[in-house]
Parts: sequence; structure tokens; C-alpha cells
Amino acid sequence: MAGKKRIAVLIGSTRPTRICGAIAAWVREVLGEDSELDYDLVDLAAVGLPFLDEPRRAALWQYEHEHTRAWSRLVQSYHGFLFVFPQYNWGYPGVLKNALDYLYHEWRDRPASLVTYGTRGGDKAAEQFLGVLHGLHMHVLDTHVEAVITDQDVDENWQLRDPGATLEPNRELLRRIDEQLTVTLEASR
Repeated sequence: MAGKKRIAVLIGSTRPTRICGAIAAWVREVLGEDSELDYDLVDLAAVGLPFLDEPRRAALWQYEHEHTRAWSRLVQSYHGFLFVFPQYNWGYPGVLKNALDYLYHEWRDRPASLVTYGTRGGDKAAEQFLGVLHGLHMHVLDTHVEAVITDQDVDENWQLRDPGATLEPNRELLRRIDEQLTVTLEASR
């Protein structure tokens, strides 16, 4: 296990009633089935970054605050990233953009994919987010997931009734993401 490459499944929403954690946990479970990679959940709510407060641009790699240095160490400890986030008003959550903007070099050349979700799957959020990943010079994979979550999939508290049943149609895409991450990381040795 010590030799496995580590992939962060990043929970990209901090909304108190979010379903992002349940989706990310299911994604992590599916990705971990028979994988050569080790998938960990990273929750932006637990990371707790304030609104960007570094006085210098991230590309200078001169961090003034300990929370930025801790975030930098955490991001550097992973070999790749799978970002899980909802589509809000045709965009992605500001907390996720904030987390990305804190750093620059730490993201460079790391393979990345995404799982978006929403009533239409999150394609508008994905489109915007992919542009940011390219701007960070990440190695963006070809395969992504856009999970459709309907009103029938959630209960009266807006929580998923059955994450596995709702997300099952995306299993094959997740398998492809795992394969692409594995191949990309092997090639970068």
C-alpha cells in the first residue's frame, strides 16, 4: 500500500445541506475497487480556507499564512485529483475556485478529472472548471462524469435517498477515469 499513488477525491462544496460528501464517498468507493491507486476524501469544509488572503500571487510561491502552507503541503501530498462539485447557477462553487487560487505550482502537471452534478448534470460548471484546470497547467483527463440528480433522487431534506442507485449509471465512466489516472501516472514516472 505504501507504494500506491495517492489521488484526492476533493469535496468541492461547503454548503451545510450539501450532498457532495455522499457523492464523493460513493465515487471514492467505486474508484477504489480493484484499483492500483489509493483514493482519499479531501473535504474543503474541513480544510477551512478563508477567502483568499495571501498578499502575493500564488505563482511566486511565497506564502505568508500557515493555512496556505498547510494547504500547499496537503495538495503536494497527492499525485492526482478528482474534483467533485455541484453546478450552481451554471457555474461551480466559489469555495472551489478560492481553493484553487491559493496555489499554482502545486497543481501543475497533476492529472485531474471531475464529477459534476445537478439537475442537468453540471455541464456548464464543468466547462468553466476545465478552463481553470488548463490555466493551472494540470493534465486534464479526457473522461469526466456529469451526474444527473433529479427531485425524485432527494428526500424532504434535500439529501440523496440512495446515492448508489442514483449514481450507478456513472460507474463505467469512473472506471475509465481510474484507468486514465493509472496510465497517466505510470507514464510520468
